[in-house]
Amino acid sequence: MKKYSTEILLAKIFLIVIIISSYSFPQVSLRDKIGQMIMVGFNGTTVPDSLSYDLQNRNLGGVILYSPNIRNPQQLQTLTAQLKQLSSSPLLIATDQEGGTVARLSKRNGFSNTYSAYQLGTVFNSPDSTAAQAAEMAQWLSSSGININFAPVADVDVNPNSPAIGAYGRSFSKYPMVVFSHDSAFINEMHKKNIATTLKHFPGHGSAMTDSHLGFTDITNTWADSELIPYTRLLENNYSDLIMAGHLFNAHLDSLYPASLSYNAVTGLLKDKMGFKGIVITDDMLMGAISTQYTFSSAIKLAVNAGDDILLFAGNLINNKSIVDSVEGIIEQDVYDGKIAASLIDSAYNKIMNLKQRFLNPASVGNEIASAKLPDEFTLSNYPNPFNPGTTILLTAAHNSHAVIRVYNAIGQMVRELLNSDIAKGSYRLKFNGSDLPSGVYIAVLQTGNTFVTRKLLLLK
Repeated sequence: MKKYSTEILLAKIFLIVIIISSYSFPQVSLRDKIGQMIMVGFNGTTVPDSLSYDLQNRNLGGVILYSPNIRNPQQLQTLTAQLKQLSSSPLLIATDQEGGTVARLSKRNGFSNTYSAYQLGTVFNSPDSTAAQAAEMAQWLSSSGININFAPVADVDVNPNSPAIGAYGRSFSKYPMVVFSHDSAFINEMHKKNIATTLKHFPGHGSAMTDSHLGFTDITNTWADSELIPYTRLLENNYSDLIMAGHLFNAHLDSLYPASLSYNAVTGLLKDKMGFKGIVITDDMLMGAISTQYTFSSAIKLAVNAGDDILLFAGNLINNKSIVDSVEGIIEQDVYDGKIAASLIDSAYNKIMNLKQRFLNPASVGNEIASAKLPDEFTLSNYPNPFNPGTTILLTAAHNSHAVIRVYNAIGQMVRELLNSDIAKGSYRLKFNGSDLPSGVYIAVLQTGNTFVTRKLLLLK
């Protein structure tokens, strides 16, 4: 009896193993997972042999395109198609299309010139204008084969002369809530064309007196908590694409490392405290703020241990050798030596695969923000605007919903909750009286589930 019982038990175990194996996904090597965590740039308007090899044999996860890579729309379409064809797995193709000075697609390579964030957010002062321009740029990106935009800028224009931000008009406004409003409009239009977006530069570059492209950038004495408001408001509305960690040193956040290499900033603040569940990507790891302060290998180890999911490099070669091969080797060895936890690689890989499923496979995209601003769903307007001291806010709902309307001041403090209840399909008029408030810009935010719409209010006394 015991003999037969043992044989039956072994047969059952064998059957279970067969069943489990039939449902298992193919195993991915550690090195292939690391490859997905790397994004590189390259020289020229065609794919160089070195990059071709990385795409075919090293499971490179992403490529970034700069202006010198782009001659005209037709050449760009051919280039992106070739990159995707060479890649051994679905490929992230990114560029910086903010508008204004930082716009890789422009009149010089066959597209059109665009307004800067400052012009849209401060001069024109209209999220609708931002949405219109973002919609046009999203169409360019989509038709060109690009699936990630390293925009919008979430930096607050604290210092208009900041050499990397204010001096180029890259911030929408000095008011955090206005930045949030324009970022929202920008993101909504990109998502309609299935373009992933990237908020930058966390935790805020707008106050910096120096440029992190060139060297060490200290924001300890100029940065304020209010610079986090655009991020916190977007995260409250389920933003989960990418956030770029800046090479910005802030002793209040970390006394040793810039944000991009800081566990306190990336994991402690952005992921744990603020609740960001998306992908954290570094700014270019070859910038002076990193390359002049750290060795190549130590910077990579610090970035991964900080919680960065993708490491960005402006080029694909270092000392005439493949950056992809070098980075994969460094991280793989650090994992084997116990200097980097394998769980960090698995977490980053899973998030990258999820992003690719959302944006590189349109049929499976399940992005809440993508449907956040459907014109026929909800509208929010007010009259008069500017006003003193009262205005009427008009809400139009296309179907029954639970609606919340709150008004915030320019630094993100809620000053009124005008509505928080179930509503039926129809139009509603709500009174907002600002007699006890100072003159300034206020933002009305309508939230219904994962949908949100913003409206700028201007109180003039």
